[in-house]
Formats: sequence, C-alpha cells, structure tokens
Amino acid sequence: MPYSRLVALAAKNLGDVVTLAIRHADDRKALVVFDDHSPLAKVITEAYRVALPRATFLDFDAAGHDGFFRELELLKAGDLVVLVQSKSFRLDEFRIRVELFQRGLATIEHSYLFRAGDDRQMALTVEALAFDREYYQKYGHALKARIDRAQKTVVRCAGTELVYDGPMEPAKLNIGDYAGMKNVGGTFPIGEVFSEPSDLSAVNGEAMLFAYADKEHLMRIVEPFKIVIEKGVLVRHEGPEDFEELMGIISAEEKVLVREFGLGLNPALGRDRVVSDITSFERQKGLHFSLGEKHGIYKKPGFNQKKTRYHVDVFVAVERIEFDGVPAYVDGEFLVDG
Repeated sequence: MPYSRLVALAAKNLGDVVTLAIRHADDRKALVVFDDHSPLAKVITEAYRVALPRATFLDFDAAGHDGFFRELELLKAGDLVVLVQSKSFRLDEFRIRVELFQRGLATIEHSYLFRAGDDRQMALTVEALAFDREYYQKYGHALKARIDRAQKTVVRCAGTELVYDGPMEPAKLNIGDYAGMKNVGGTFPIGEVFSEPSDLSAVNGEAMLFAYADKEHLMRIVEPFKIVIEKGVLVRHEGPEDFEELMGIISAEEKVLVREFGLGLNPALGRDRVVSDITSFERQKGLHFSLGEKHGIYKKPGFNQKKTRYHVDVFVAVERIEFDGVPAYVDGEFLVDG
C-alpha cells in the first residue's frame, strides 16, 4: 500500500478510535509522544497529525525525561496522551501507562512498532486499528455472557477435543468500551474477550496449535501440532524443537498451566493475516491460551503474583467452540445471534 494511502487509512481508523472509543472532546488537550525509529511509527505519528490537529506533538528523544514530565504537568484529568513507540519508552522507575492512568489521563498506546518490519505487516497493523463499535459491542458482550454462564466448554480442532469441565471466571472485555471504567484507553489494536477456568485443574484433552510467541516475543507460525493437557497442565506435545526449548524454560521454574482462554475478535488478523508482534496478534479472530503460572488479571489462591513468571501465548487451530453444547465458534466465525 502506498505511503500516502497508508497514512490516510491510519488517520481514518485512529480518528474513529479517538472520537468513538476514547470519546475525546475538542475542548480537552491532547499530547502525542512519538519517536521516529521505525517506518510504522512515522506512519502512526503522521496519522495523528490528521486525527488530532490541535494536539501537542513531542519527540521523546529530544524531550527526554524532564521535557516529557513538563508537558504532563500542563494536562488535567480527562485529557489524552498518545504514545507512539518503536519499542517502549523508558522513564527510570516509572511505568508510563500506569503513571498516566494515575493522573486520570486517557491513554492510547502503540508499542513495539518496529516489529512490523515490512509493508504487509504495516498494512495489516493499520487495518487492525479500525474501530467498528457496533461489531465489537455485539460480539464482545454476547461472548462474555456466554462465557460467564457456561458450565462446560469444549474446544474442537481437527481430530482433537479439549474439555473445560466447570465454570469460567467472569470474562473481561478489550473492545474499546470504557463506560463505567476507572481507566480510559489501553494498548491498540484491540478486540478480545478473555477469561480462564475457575478451577485450573478442570481442563483435560487435546488441542492443535498453529503458532506461539517465541523467546523474543515474536510470532512463530508452524504446521499445526498436538498438545496434551491433563488436569490443566500441558504434559506432552508434538511441537518443534524451539517449542520444546520454550516449555523447558517454563517447566524449570513453574508448571506449564493452561490459564488464559482468549477469544480474539479483530477481523484484520488471523491465520492467514499474521503480524510478528504478539500483543497485536493475540487480538486475531480465533482462540489463544496462555501457558505458565502468570496471569495479572485473575488472582488464584496458591499463586504469588510477584513470583509467577511465565505467560506465553499460544494460538489454537480451532474449528469449533461450544458452551454447554451450543456452538459459539464454527469454521472461523463466532455465533452469537439467538
């Protein structure tokens, strides 16, 4: 896609995010903090110059720690900060998004944009920024309702079946709907409904994986292979050598638990529309799990949040998902009507 068209599409999509998701008002200030270390960071920054023409633009490298905080002091709760990062801005002991939320600032974060290293990935990432409020509201809330009331969940792949024999934790939404929430914004692209089993040991059976995050947090796409799960723990697999190495790293310190049950909703991403960045790709339309004991949202008895280390995303070659015997996903499409 030509550069000018890519910027125009990004400006349109981000304009929708700003107005429809964040609901940023014209009488509020906006600060866009950026770097120019990657082609996609340049595209996103130029797009915000269109989407937020009245915003202040701050080059992070030129401003540094002191310049950044001087600009923050000019903002009030309810104003907007956008972070456009080729990697991730570092400010000594500060975690930037936490600091912004503590100040009551709405936040849009784009991180690790350098991972979209070619034209195709840049175009897919820009497409994934599209915000269709009606679509996300419909499918997000309907799937949350299905998860929240399910007493049995079955995941079917080609020749395999994985059974969750019990309820799930109340599902969380990442669909650009911040009504009633303390913090407004987050990391984009969006599009996910996620949960995990209430009883982590109630997961048994097999599934097929087609991708996983490697040690560098980059997507690794492979021929689908089987994993075997017993009482919530991955006990065997038929994956490649580097997957075995990854499992060995986890199991040396903690159990290879299957925790997150994540339904990605973003239609711009999928098995044939892959980007390298794991944070973006976990929104892909389909199902992913996390492996390892770490989950920052769901706090289970017996787990010390400060000591659990691993949350490795893996992606399921799913063909069908059923909640209490009723299909919710079949052949690439979520089913929520009725």
